[in-house]
Amino acid sequence: MYYLIESTLRETDHKECLSGKGQYVVILTPEEWAKKRDDFELGIDMEFDGSELYTTKAEVNYDSVTGTFSLPDRKNITGDYKDFAFALDEKGIVFIDPNDNALKIIKKIINTKKWRLPSLERFIYDFLEQIIHEDLSMLESYERELDSIDKDIDNNEDNEADLERVNDIRGELRDLRIHYSQLIDLAQEFEENENNFFKPDNIRFFKLFSNRVSRLYDVINSLLDYMNQIRDTYESRIEVRQNHIMTILTVVTTIFMPLTLIAGWYGMNFTHMPELNWELGYPLVIVISVAIVIVSLLFFKKKKWL
Repeated sequence: MYYLIESTLRETDHKECLSGKGQYVVILTPEEWAKKRDDFELGIDMEFDGSELYTTKAEVNYDSVTGTFSLPDRKNITGDYKDFAFALDEKGIVFIDPNDNALKIIKKIINTKKWRLPSLERFIYDFLEQIIHEDLSMLESYERELDSIDKDIDNNEDNEADLERVNDIRGELRDLRIHYSQLIDLAQEFEENENNFFKPDNIRFFKLFSNRVSRLYDVINSLLDYMNQIRDTYESRIEVRQNHIMTILTVVTTIFMPLTLIAGWYGMNFTHMPELNWELGYPLVIVISVAIVIVSLLFFKKKKWL
């Protein structure tokens, strides 16, 4: 697909795209790139290798800037990434994409954007912005989910909070944090403008994007801190519950220790134990045992151990 950057992206063909009438945006498959890369005079011999597309980055060359995008699927952060490469100079940008991932983003730009002052820099900004434009609401949904889990910990005496889901969210947020860090580095590389491909007045677009991603990065860090607090709260509730159980077991053991002593004492059955032949001995032991239990319970209740 070939486009010229005008008030919007206008679809064109290979010949007009390279005629010098304006800056262009091109999406090629790896096979098309191998055949036509010399036409763009980017001064590089970049081969597309899908196995090497594992990060989002930009590299400055003598006559071009090349790089890759590795974008997590917002509906399945830990799933397969959307990978494609790019090469650009002052004339335009070429995406090398085997799966139409870049094309889907560009179609959204065509449907939603119209520029007063069209430029390559503005297109790149809108392209990058499309990658993250729904991320704030996504992070807010994570926060609401964590709030729900936190309330479950506070309200559920059985401590049946979904800690497995908390661990899943932690993994997803860490993946997003790495992704945002790479996007910040990419924008800063563009902002550096080492080859002077970009107009000085338009460098602000990359700074604007970098600031926006930095705010998302900060939100990620806040959510990760919140998750640590949730885990600490959960562990403290478990500890309190275990301490309560141990207190009850200790109280029960303490109550029955005197009864065990009595049982052991009169279980010896020596010949000259007078209580063995006393007709009130058995009822008296029962009364004493019940009295010990009652007094112990009252004592522990007064001490608020029960």
